[in-house]
Amino acid sequence: MLKIAIVILNWNGEALLEKFLPSVTTFSQEAELYVADNASTDGSIAFLKKNYPQINIIQNLSNGGYAKGYNDALPKVNADIYCLLNSDVEVTKDWLLPIIKEFKENPSAAIIQPKILDYKNKTHFEYAGAAGGFIDKYGYPFCRGRIFNELEEDNGQYNDVKEIFWATGACLFIRREVFDELKGFDEDYFAHQEEIDLCWRAKNKGHGVFYVGGSMVYHLGGSTLSSMNPQKTFLNFRNSLYSIVKNLPFKKAFPIILLRLVMDGLAGINFIFQGRSKHCWAILRAHFSFYKNFINIFKKREKAHFIRNYYATKSIVWSHYVNHVKKFNILVKD
Repeated sequence: MLKIAIVILNWNGEALLEKFLPSVTTFSQEAELYVADNASTDGSIAFLKKNYPQINIIQNLSNGGYAKGYNDALPKVNADIYCLLNSDVEVTKDWLLPIIKEFKENPSAAIIQPKILDYKNKTHFEYAGAAGGFIDKYGYPFCRGRIFNELEEDNGQYNDVKEIFWATGACLFIRREVFDELKGFDEDYFAHQEEIDLCWRAKNKGHGVFYVGGSMVYHLGGSTLSSMNPQKTFLNFRNSLYSIVKNLPFKKAFPIILLRLVMDGLAGINFIFQGRSKHCWAILRAHFSFYKNFINIFKKREKAHFIRNYYATKSIVWSHYVNHVKKFNILVKD
């Protein structure tokens, strides 16, 4: 039997815990439950102790974000499979069973995500993960079921099991030995896209990342940083550059970085036309931070075989904004 541990990272999220823990405790009998608290200053800990004494509490000493929060907490969890679950996720009946089945029957499956639907619009896929993540040649992420802000309706078109490039950190299952082998998340990311880097490094080491459509959860999204927050723009653009440097042969990474200067600049101009100049400044800050930390990130490059076929399409930006592609199945033929 595989031992499953669901670990929910929390920071000042008492209201989210109150709203979303009932489904997790009701429908997760196959797993042991943990809340890893990032030094909350609200009533989260008192709420858990009073209302959910069966949940194990891990109290981290600081708020190190998503990456450090899980890196600090998971060594204290005894399990074969970790489920990293956001505090704003509602799970469904028997959601764990298809995941456990895939891990048992597929030894190459190191990381798995379920179907992620929108808690506020439950007929549609949710932004952060949808039906499994991919990237284009230049490191821009997209999903089956979500291209930029275009969200597909769930009509059963992704009720499959499929190898993907990255699994969302909103609900990510990973074998403990693989997490240990990868030495966890890169804490320099703080938050956003650290799961893409983790999955990319796993693939470089020969592990598989899969989507299991028979398991379904609903994600609220934006509970930490909304898409309107320039800090989220900063982290997404900078961390995407980090992943390119870390996970590609340098002769491929270098020209992509140069092209990203231009492409990210165009994204910044687009933000200005939208009246969102703070997001343009966030992109500039992302590049400044990337160049400042380049040597440190370069030193983290893995001594591993770099996979060649890492991207699903050459340019998701061109496909979407020029060719007006809005659905994954039009962009990429399964």
